[in-house]
Amino acid sequence: MIDSKEKTNAETTEVSSKKLLVVTIIVVVALVAGFYGLNKLFIASTDKMIKGIDLKPQAAELRALRAREKETLNSYKILDENKGVVQIPIERAMKLLADEAFAKQEKR
Repeated sequence: MIDSKEKTNAETTEVSSKKLLVVTIIVVVALVAGFYGLNKLFIASTDKMIKGIDLKPQAAELRALRAREKETLNSYKILDENKGVVQIPIERAMKLLADEAFAKQEKR
């Protein structure tokens, strides 16, 4: 059994609701600030990584390939004179196809 002396040694004070509210607000603010800081750090490191990849110097072979592709996509050339096959710039080809499709749609 417990004596009345032992009961009096137990803490009998109540927790202050004001102190609890202040501590809760401080913890919530600290958590929000921590998450905000981590998010900013993540965004900064991701941007740095992306810029590092995008700004890497390209290999000479890759630059030559891109130049050939650009030349092929943007130039006129006779491919087979006997069959009448020619190469035209991609922008011009898309315009011709769009005009042709529009004309067919108007006939309906």
